[in-house]
Amino acid sequence: MGQLPASRVTPSRPFTHTGVDYAGPITIKTWKGRGAKTYKAWICVFVCLATSAIHIEVVGDYSAKGFIAAYRRFTSRRGIPRVMHSDCGTTFIGADKELKKLFVQHTKEHHHIKTTLMNDHGQWEFNPPTAPHMGGKWEAAVKSIKFHISRTTREASFSIGEINTLLTQIEAILNSRPIHPLTDDPNDCSALTTGYFLIGEPLNTISDPSTDDPNASIMSRWQFIQQ
Repeated sequence: MGQLPASRVTPSRPFTHTGVDYAGPITIKTWKGRGAKTYKAWICVFVCLATSAIHIEVVGDYSAKGFIAAYRRFTSRRGIPRVMHSDCGTTFIGADKELKKLFVQHTKEHHHIKTTLMNDHGQWEFNPPTAPHMGGKWEAAVKSIKFHISRTTREASFSIGEINTLLTQIEAILNSRPIHPLTDDPNDCSALTTGYFLIGEPLNTISDPSTDDPNASIMSRWQFIQQ
């Protein structure tokens, strides 16, 4: 096994070095009722290379514009990455060109903050087309997300609000995976997770009552999502 790249072992704030990939497609309903029309959407996965933190966004179409919208939502909550890593997908290459174009236009119109933007402006690194093993970090995250989706929702369709609720809870589960014990006490079950890097403490939530109801047809949509 070769040495890990510097972005994997250098201490930095979460998502300073970020890998991104798509998963899906998934089926989205326009509303909750019967007879609702459906359309395809994709899951955009952002992975911090240093802390293994995961951020999930739903993308309405497989285009550069759709990814840029997801990228704006991501940076608004997690900060601007210094370096983005991805495969050589046409969506990411197109998005890279659009982001560079927006950056140039922005600096022409606002010269007084050009220096600040230059400090925040990152770069995008693409893996070679014949080296899928170089994206193993975000491919593993995609596999983990699909594990939860395929074994809980099966072929069910969700509205945009429902799928966002489901994916956010999956994100919290993946960001709660143990990395290292906090103490040497064998009776202490607390462990370091990526939640500590994001909010300074574990990502705990209120437990829900059991939904192991054999008659699943009478369950509400909320109970189905929680199950």
